[in-house]
Amino acid sequence: METLAASGLSNGSESKAPRRAIVVDDEPHEATLVCDLLAACGFEARQVFNGEHAMEMLAEDPDAIDVVFTDVYMAGLSGIELCSRLRARYPDIPVIVVTGQQSIDTAVAALRAGAYDFVMKPLSSEAVGAAAQRAAEWRRLKGEVMRLRQEVDAARPIDGFVGESPAIRRSIELLRRVANTDATVLISGESGTGKELAARALHGASNRAPHAFVAINCGAIPPTLLESELFGHVRGAFTDARQDRDGLFVEAGEGTVFLDEIGEMPLEMQVKLLRVLQERTVRPVGGNGEQAFRARVVCATNRDLETEVAEGRFREDLYYRVNVVQVALPPLRERAGDVLVLAQHILRKIATRSGREITGFSSEAARKLIEYNWPGNVRELENSLECAVALTRFNEIAVDDLPERIRHHKPGSLGVEADDPSTMITLNELEQRYVQRVLTAVGGNKSRAARILGIDRRSLYRRLTDNNGSSQQAPAAQHSSMHTA
Repeated sequence: METLAASGLSNGSESKAPRRAIVVDDEPHEATLVCDLLAACGFEARQVFNGEHAMEMLAEDPDAIDVVFTDVYMAGLSGIELCSRLRARYPDIPVIVVTGQQSIDTAVAALRAGAYDFVMKPLSSEAVGAAAQRAAEWRRLKGEVMRLRQEVDAARPIDGFVGESPAIRRSIELLRRVANTDATVLISGESGTGKELAARALHGASNRAPHAFVAINCGAIPPTLLESELFGHVRGAFTDARQDRDGLFVEAGEGTVFLDEIGEMPLEMQVKLLRVLQERTVRPVGGNGEQAFRARVVCATNRDLETEVAEGRFREDLYYRVNVVQVALPPLRERAGDVLVLAQHILRKIATRSGREITGFSSEAARKLIEYNWPGNVRELENSLECAVALTRFNEIAVDDLPERIRHHKPGSLGVEADDPSTMITLNELEQRYVQRVLTAVGGNKSRAARILGIDRRSLYRRLTDNNGSSQQAPAAQHSSMHTA
């Protein structure tokens, strides 16, 4: 049963919507009194006779209620218990407790349970109105602060991600949306697109930011050591185990564990990782007991895990466990308009670190950066600018400062028509350039590219994986300080 009492709008404005309240009291005449007092102050007041009904009403539309008034002593859910539940489920809805003159201790208990304020009996229009207006204004201001904070967050770059192309903005927005959840995230993208940077950005934007971020490359550590690194070991578990050691899952505490290149993880380790993610516990190598962990898990791969599953190299059950939310990072060639913005950002970082006063790029150097297709993505861009900063003699990067492959790159040319033997390329590079050209022409649609090339999708992925690996080796050999922007 419920009744509705309403009166004129607050502040005498015909255009301003009335504020709304719920009055909870199992004595109808007391509830009606509070409703009438609120109506006199411009509130629409709904009357319910128990706390359970109030919770049900709020669940329907919590944003429609500005304040809750509740009596303390009621059958079933008491006013104090109602305060606790409302604070836990709807922390932005203020609760005002109605109590007797001799019940100051009860009022204090209600405040401790999460009540916003209390009013004493016998009730007056002035006391009820003032408390209700203060509470409703507090709720409005809190909502406004939250709205402004969301707008600021949406406009602020996220931890080093620079660019305004739709492709990268979609990735950034998805990172923001999942940051404060506990969902396991799979970050996918070609080598050099910034997968670890994305994982760190996700951690930094979450409520886990004050805690540890620990990363491990699953393909760089032998399987026998990988288990110990992830899950820990007990003393004597193997030759060098001189003392107990927690693994990364436990060491991370309430932070984030980043499993880079999870597609490289051996099958026997995949089985153990699946169990860990299902049970949220780890068993150290050589140990008998289980240790619970609280860290969030974020994974990354430059492989197509669906293809890996189809070909038996990655467990299907583990794939669905780690791929709760997938954030795909676009290759640099698909980020139209971002290359120069990103290059300027990276240049400032490198120049500051090197103590150089370098202001930007010559027009010809900028044109070369735009025309190059960047098979190594952001990592190759940063590596190339490291080289340019080291070589330049001026306060502006010139064409001659750029690596040879960028200086001599010809847009749309595959190198077949070259007459100078020094400019001719290998068959492997010719294939790589043509595959990348087709991908660019179809906007990165791998299925369509595979049809044009006359190969199946799996063969295309293998070529891309092989090419990404080989394309990274040559630059890395020339310049050892390669980092992902």
